[in-house]
Amino acid sequence: MKPLVAFACGFVFAVGLAVAGMTQPSKIIGFLDVAGGAWDPSLAFVMLGGIPMVALARRLRPTRPLFATSYPTLRRHGIDRKLVIGSILFGVGWALAGFCPGPAIVALGAGVPGAIVFCAAMLMGMALFQVSDL
Repeated sequence: MKPLVAFACGFVFAVGLAVAGMTQPSKIIGFLDVAGGAWDPSLAFVMLGGIPMVALARRLRPTRPLFATSYPTLRRHGIDRKLVIGSILFGVGWALAGFCPGPAIVALGAGVPGAIVFCAAMLMGMALFQVSDL
């Protein structure tokens, strides 16, 4: 049952990204082009649309998850070199390619040009991280 729920959640997320146009790099790059005169605020509206959903989910949060015995406890970490380098790489990659990982995977499935190259580079980056000492 748990994999089916995970698949359904991922599917709804993917459909939402596709309907909002977030699988199109031109939308992301247009949002980041504040000074270029071709600013596209649609990404801001997508983000703003998610805030009430998160607020509602946090408000209605049951005492225990539906498919686990308890919520995971996450350790808090300070700002370190890994976080800073990862954040910089994520931001630069997002700005240059117009993709972040979720929409890139959806775009890959939809056959959007450039998604194959981005996903391959993303996988190579993950593999390099695993073998590096960052």
